[in-house]
Amino acid sequence: MGNTKPIARGNASDTDLCVIGAGSAGLSIAAGAAQMGARTVLVEANRMGGDCLNTGCVPSKSLLAVAKLAHSLHDAARFGGPAVSAGFDFSEVHDYVHSVIGAIAPHDSEERFTRLGCTVIRARARFVDGRTIEAGGRRLCARRIVIATGSRPNVPSIPGLDQVPYFTNETLFENAVLPQHLVIVGGGPIGVEMAQAHRRLGAEVTVLSRSALLPRDDPDAVAVLRQALIEDGVRLHEAAVDPCVRSNGARISVTFADQNGEHEIDASHLLIATGRLPNVEDLNLEAAGVGYGPKGIEVDARLRTSNRRIYAAGDVAGSYQFTHLAGYHAGIILRNALFRFPAKVDLRAFPRVTYADPELAQVGMTEAQARENHGHHVRVLREPFTEIDRARTDGAERGFAKIMVTKRGRVLGATIVGRQAGELLLPWTLAVSGHFKIGALANAIAPYPSFSEITKRVAGSFYTPTLFSDRTRWLVRLLGWFG
Repeated sequence: MGNTKPIARGNASDTDLCVIGAGSAGLSIAAGAAQMGARTVLVEANRMGGDCLNTGCVPSKSLLAVAKLAHSLHDAARFGGPAVSAGFDFSEVHDYVHSVIGAIAPHDSEERFTRLGCTVIRARARFVDGRTIEAGGRRLCARRIVIATGSRPNVPSIPGLDQVPYFTNETLFENAVLPQHLVIVGGGPIGVEMAQAHRRLGAEVTVLSRSALLPRDDPDAVAVLRQALIEDGVRLHEAAVDPCVRSNGARISVTFADQNGEHEIDASHLLIATGRLPNVEDLNLEAAGVGYGPKGIEVDARLRTSNRRIYAAGDVAGSYQFTHLAGYHAGIILRNALFRFPAKVDLRAFPRVTYADPELAQVGMTEAQARENHGHHVRVLREPFTEIDRARTDGAERGFAKIMVTKRGRVLGATIVGRQAGELLLPWTLAVSGHFKIGALANAIAPYPSFSEITKRVAGSFYTPTLFSDRTRWLVRLLGWFG
């Protein structure tokens, strides 16, 4: 390109590190690199903060918080108070959600990163070769490059979808009008969370899921959450196939089939929540020698692409699509790219949470995975929230903790469904990552009364068969002979 101008060029390269994408992964990498003294360029064509801040974690959890409050008011009769059924003003709910985004946005802003020492280019990046990109009419050569371009909603090929309006997570939080009847296509975490949030705020909600709800999660835990959704009034159609949509005046007609036959639903609004696709288009990855496929950019355990000078992080790297994974990737890449330390990704202790009510949290192996990998050497420990006094006092008895351990007590995984499950998962994450034995948690002192007592109780149950066995009783009687 004749009008392409370079940034002031150093001896070997223009910069030490070029980060493409200012979402969770890119921001963490750029901030860390700049503060550790690396010459850092951050390139972003769209909004700073990426999906998490603008259309993902922050707005969805803000909406869930309002929905939880609405449900608490409606449920007040359980605690002796008046049930409040007055609806929330959805336009003000919309404003609250965006106020939270606005409060967090300065942390992800161009101004902050400029103060940290980054050069920020607000343009779309495209590779010229294995070390050079073009962005905003400038050409930049970097010692190392990180691709952190994130992902976008996967919109499936549904007959008639191109003829009707619909939401994805990228547009849902711009809506300031409560849907009269929201139909959600997709039974994953986004679909489940948004179904419960909108239902608790007064909308009719129907969920169409091609498989069972949350198919990657523990079925016992999903059953608890499924029942909660049904009690909230969410209509669930699992194993729903062949969806079609068509315009019906100002409404949307949705047809599908399941094990009970064919159905037609009249919807006011439609949300497509059927997964996400990596953003790899228009990067000209072929010119850089970077391999990729349908799941994203192909990386090794050090997050290096097929071009060893180029890394990929976050959603585009083709693994779990979570903000906390993006942050973890950032640490791996900084150690590799700046310090040449061969840090590797290890997801055996990767935690994940669906933030419905009750929350569903998991780390390590599920029960099915543990039995598949360890067979009869697995023990499954289980403790219901009904046995936890704090759960009783708070009216939050729904759910359980399920822990998978070897016969010698090494923790393989944990599943918790219940109040504050995401907060309760951390000690189990440490146990799985540190290869701890269950005794480390059984011997801990939990404050009373607290939800964390479930951790100590379920860990202590590992020793129950031995502690209260005939052999133990015999030993106690024997020792009693000695005074």
